[in-house]
Amino acid sequence: MKRIHYTKPSVGELELDYVTDAVRNGWGECCYDYIHRLQKDFAGYLGVDHAVATSSCTGALHLGLRALGIGPGDEVILADINWIASAAPILYVGATPVVVDILADCWCLDPDAVRAAITPRTRAILAVHLYGNLAALEALQAIADAHGLALIEDAAEALGSIYKGHMAGSLSTFSVFSFHGTKVMTTGEGGMLATDDAELARRVEQLNNHGRAAGDMRQFWPSELGHKYKMSNLQAALGCAQLERIEELVQRKREIFARYQHQLTAALPGVYMNPEPEGCRNSYWMPTLVLPSNSPVAMPAVLERMRQAGIDARIFFQPLSDTPVFAGLDNRKTPVAHDLATRSFNLPSYHDLSVEDQQYVIATVVAAVRAEGENA
Repeated sequence: MKRIHYTKPSVGELELDYVTDAVRNGWGECCYDYIHRLQKDFAGYLGVDHAVATSSCTGALHLGLRALGIGPGDEVILADINWIASAAPILYVGATPVVVDILADCWCLDPDAVRAAITPRTRAILAVHLYGNLAALEALQAIADAHGLALIEDAAEALGSIYKGHMAGSLSTFSVFSFHGTKVMTTGEGGMLATDDAELARRVEQLNNHGRAAGDMRQFWPSELGHKYKMSNLQAALGCAQLERIEELVQRKREIFARYQHQLTAALPGVYMNPEPEGCRNSYWMPTLVLPSNSPVAMPAVLERMRQAGIDARIFFQPLSDTPVFAGLDNRKTPVAHDLATRSFNLPSYHDLSVEDQQYVIATVVAAVRAEGENA
């Protein structure tokens, strides 16, 4: 049977050349060369002053929250629809996540819900750019400014997206990115924190070096309790090559999405996919199909038909308030998030997905939705 995965990375000769060089030569005094290069090039791509490579996006967010001094007694507002990786670092620092609803059109934070959730304990707003979609950054920044809050962009899924002329991840107190093997560019595992704030970047670097202060000549002398979320030079070599290809990788994602959107919305009345507001660019990390709100079609049944056809697909992220980690939260406050989670799913999307295989996916989805509609 044909098997189509939902995602996989694009790794070519450039990546092999750089990693081979790191294996052969990236030791001793050269052990940070690719790391420093990746940080410099990544900051340049975003148009920010500083970037700090990490072992994961989760680690980057943890470091950033600590660098801001967020801890016990503080609150951080984020959307209910998210993967746990966006919320877990808030718990790591002892703060309280406050989940609110999303906008139906972009699936990201609802600014009105954010405004209503602010208390004297609120310290930050965490805007996750879901599936490449862009949060309402102007409105969220205005709220943050009015209340003296940090605005954090979790751009793990939005590398290459552009908000009104600015790269996603360049318009906040700090931003974080993921280079997991499923993302637009990969280092296998890995992440990045980006910021224009020199002092924040210095704090992040110190915390990421076991708390050892830069310039302190004493050996093995931590100034504070830190962490080690460092990226290896080998991973950074892979990342340097991927970053050189980033526009190629993003454009391929956009080509795949365009074919899905054109054919699926034409064949299935009422469905819609990831939005792209005027003046913005969506990198479409994960093409997502939303079934009509009044549809009798059950999303799990469609996914099962796809599985039987050898096609991998993913359910939409589930509301955090429904998970055991957040037991006790009132999940009735996020109706939009709960509704979208029941009728949305991600489609296969990767650089080497052939037109033939994508047409097979489209035909299977159309047949599955129609068949389930007739059986309802």
